[in-house]
Amino acid sequence: MRDLTGEEIIEILAFARELKRRQKAGEPHALCRGKTLAMIFQKASTRTRVSFEVAMWQLGGYALYLSGQELQLGRGETIADTARVLSRYVDGIMVRTFAQADVEEMARYADVPVINGLTDHEHPCQILADLLTILERKGKLAGLRLAFVGDGNNIVHSLLLGCARVGMEIAVATPRGYEPAPEVVAIARADAAAAGGAVAIGE
Repeated sequence: MRDLTGEEIIEILAFARELKRRQKAGEPHALCRGKTLAMIFQKASTRTRVSFEVAMWQLGGYALYLSGQELQLGRGETIADTARVLSRYVDGIMVRTFAQADVEEMARYADVPVINGLTDHEHPCQILADLLTILERKGKLAGLRLAFVGDGNNIVHSLLLGCARVGMEIAVATPRGYEPAPEVVAIARADAAAAGGAVAIGE
C-alpha cells in the first residue's frame, strides 16, 4: 500500500468498478490476453488463490500457481535469483508470504510488476477490496469515518495507509500490547494530514 498514492488508489478502484460492470454485462475485457501471472504462495489461502486465478481467467490471462514446496527458496535459490528467472517467463508476480522484506526484495530484482498478496506486515489487496466495497456502498471515500477494533496486524497497517491516503478519518482501537507499528501510524498521520483525513489510535 505504501507504493500507491491516494490518486492511484482512486484510479485503481474506478478501474475495478468498470471491470466489474463489464463482467456483469458480459462485455469482452480480455485485457491480459497472452499474459501470465506467477502466484507464489508460501502461505496458503483459498480466497486469495481463487480470486487471483479467476481474475486472470476473466481477463484472458493465465495464473501459474507456485507453492512453497514447489520453489527452491531457501534451498539453494535466493529470492533475487527467483525474481530474475520468473521475470524471463511471466508478466507479473504475486507473492503471499510471511516477511515484508521478501516481497520488497522480489520487487527489487524482478523486471515485471510484483503484487503483495499478503505479508505479516501488510495486506494491501484486501484493503483495496474493502475500500472498493465502501466506495460502492457510500459513493465516496474522502470525508468518511471508519472504525476498526482488533489487533494491530497487517490488515490494520494497510487500512491505516489506504484510508489516510484517500482522505478518510480512521480510528483504530486495539488491546494494550497489540498496537499497530509506530512507523506505520506516523506515515498514516502524515498522509491523512495532507489528504484532509485523520488518524486516531486508542485502546
